[in-house]
Amino acid sequence: MNRTAAVTRTTKETSVEVSVDLDGTGLALVDTGVGMFDHLLAAFAHHGMIDLDIKTRGDLHVDEHHTVEDTALVLGTAIDQALGDRAGITRFADAAVPMDESIATCVVDAGGRPYAVIDVPFNGERIGSLGTQMVPHALESLIRTSRSTVHLTALGENDHHIAEAAFKAFGIALRGAIAVDPKRRGVPSTKGSL
Repeated sequence: MNRTAAVTRTTKETSVEVSVDLDGTGLALVDTGVGMFDHLLAAFAHHGMIDLDIKTRGDLHVDEHHTVEDTALVLGTAIDQALGDRAGITRFADAAVPMDESIATCVVDAGGRPYAVIDVPFNGERIGSLGTQMVPHALESLIRTSRSTVHLTALGENDHHIAEAAFKAFGIALRGAIAVDPKRRGVPSTKGSL
């Protein structure tokens, strides 16, 4: 089973190249020009055991919004393509990740229905060069284009810890949801299709 995909997207605002291997070792080569976002994607990949190669060039002279959003949209699309018809996957999984005073919980349904419920409040406006309002927006963009349903909450005092715990929890829960179930025949739905 080859669960890989490569997706590119070029607009007047960004140029994004993403390749994924859903059955990787967590190797992440991420270069978006937004250091904290690179760090979060690397944590997602490492704990999700997904190999990522991401190269984004965006209009950072404006701000980080287009770069972060478009990278997340393309990454989600690549995950969706790598999943194919989703036959044989576990489909549902959850994870809880503590990070010092912070904790994130994530529940994933990788069954092809795009929906995101994200409750990740922050205390400040920025984590390095990343606006904190971009964290839930990036997660929602990634979740929607990966065609998953995700409920993700995080809380704490340190914004870096809150964001990192959220991305780690999502990575771990997604890894469980997309894992191949050796006992499953066909798609994981009583309807017979996803």
